[in-house]
Amino acid sequence: MAYVKHWKENDKINAVEKQKLEMDGLEIFDKISRYAERGFDAIPKEEWPMFKWAGLYLQRPREEGYFMMRVCVPSGILSGEQAVTLARIAKDYGRGIYDITTRQAVQFHWLRIEQIPDIFQRLEKVGLSTAGACGDITRNIVGNPLAGIDPDELLDTTWIVEDLFRFFQHHRDFSNLPRKYKMSVSANLGNASNAEINCVSFTPAVKEIGGEQVKGFHLKVGGGLSVRPFLAKTLNVFIRPEQVKEVAVAVTTIFRDYGYREKRTRNRLKFLVADWGPEKFREKLLEYTGPLPARGEEPVREWNAGYFYGVHPQKQAGRSYIGLNVPMGRLSADEVLELARLARKYGNGEIRNCNSQNIVLPHIPDAQVDSLLQEEIFRRIRVDPPKFIGYAVSCTGIEYCNLALVETKERMRRIAQYLDEHVDLDVPIRIHMVGCPNSCGQRQIADIGLQGIKMRSQDKRDFIEAFEIHVGGTLQGGGELNRKLKGKIAAEDLGRVLREFLLHFKEQKQSGETFHQFVHRVGVTQLQQVLDGILEWSQPRTAL
Repeated sequence: MAYVKHWKENDKINAVEKQKLEMDGLEIFDKISRYAERGFDAIPKEEWPMFKWAGLYLQRPREEGYFMMRVCVPSGILSGEQAVTLARIAKDYGRGIYDITTRQAVQFHWLRIEQIPDIFQRLEKVGLSTAGACGDITRNIVGNPLAGIDPDELLDTTWIVEDLFRFFQHHRDFSNLPRKYKMSVSANLGNASNAEINCVSFTPAVKEIGGEQVKGFHLKVGGGLSVRPFLAKTLNVFIRPEQVKEVAVAVTTIFRDYGYREKRTRNRLKFLVADWGPEKFREKLLEYTGPLPARGEEPVREWNAGYFYGVHPQKQAGRSYIGLNVPMGRLSADEVLELARLARKYGNGEIRNCNSQNIVLPHIPDAQVDSLLQEEIFRRIRVDPPKFIGYAVSCTGIEYCNLALVETKERMRRIAQYLDEHVDLDVPIRIHMVGCPNSCGQRQIADIGLQGIKMRSQDKRDFIEAFEIHVGGTLQGGGELNRKLKGKIAAEDLGRVLREFLLHFKEQKQSGETFHQFVHRVGVTQLQQVLDGILEWSQPRTAL
């Protein structure tokens, strides 16, 4: 292929790119059964990174040979059979841990190489896959978790996402991209797929063509978080539903052939879009697709960051969907099996993952909603969670992730519980905690983003876990990334500092004012002064 020849002739490409030219990432699937027979020690260390193409990361410490596995769930929609299969994998091999990610996927831990072939067979039997869940390839395609049942969707995107996902699965033409590549397709009017932080997003739009109101999509490109975050730019094109695959392939081809491969820190599509600008990118796109109509109108409403708590009517008369909170996105295998049982008993078996790490149970007959909510499991997996627990998000953290600097999941849960006990607000506060700058927990779009770091202890003898605070993130109205306040907060002080910070918000906020609106009104400078005062306040530390 032309792009392979081009990069082989380029001596400036980074070491990972050179490795990918010697071995396509998808080839690891052909080797896993052999390594499973021979054991972990048979895997060459230089091939460890290639396991990402099979959705596998070595969890810390890597030398012990345990894998973290991510399973793709397009749009977050799981059938009952798929949910049961995933739960049994977690129960049989993953010490009962079942995590929902911020991209609607499912994650396991504690897997051994000897177990992977059986896991793959179980997944394949129910139409699931790990291909592309990690690596320099098209990742799990995010969508509207309410697709097909959503009164607030312009059209049903289920078939579009499924078609795209199946097209890119194991596709060798697109298995060597410059970096990870994240796509979303949603027609939810509340932007439930967080379009602005994806590399490529198809968002709901309408346009009058030939006297007819046509429902379709606008196209955003170049979003992404991590160390240098960018919000996606909207191109001046309108796309009919049947054109989504063609356009998605064209954008992916542009990224493959023109994306940067010299420095891993600048290889995402967002850097190419930032350098080219939306108009040049559009011109290149049209070289692949031919003419596309100009933009139409966007019938968007207030941003919904993937929270659907409560009982809501579906498009289908007499049916409701129920939004439930999964604290920090972590379930036990037994809880998933119980949810699957209830989904079969009361609905059609489906369980739907949200990018807020929560779930939705759809297709519940209205007459049976009350009976369903009396089930024991909903004492923890709540339909009406407390405000802090209900809007807290966390990445995997140092517990399993090799990149993380601090512990996150259990810490975020404890802090959220503490805040619910000590701070009573009339509006929810979205708090996202991440263990490293890669920001799998999407801290840049949170009301309050907590980023883990290391800092010197008071006696200067060692380094301790700590956090930086960022405030004011949103994706409302095109999006705004949160801004860092100066100061490092020891992890054991974080709950107390947040309590005082939020009590100041409670005292100074206007009626009904959200935290984002408050940040805009009072300004970051004033909030910095508030934080400085809290950090100067001395009292004995109490670990949370």
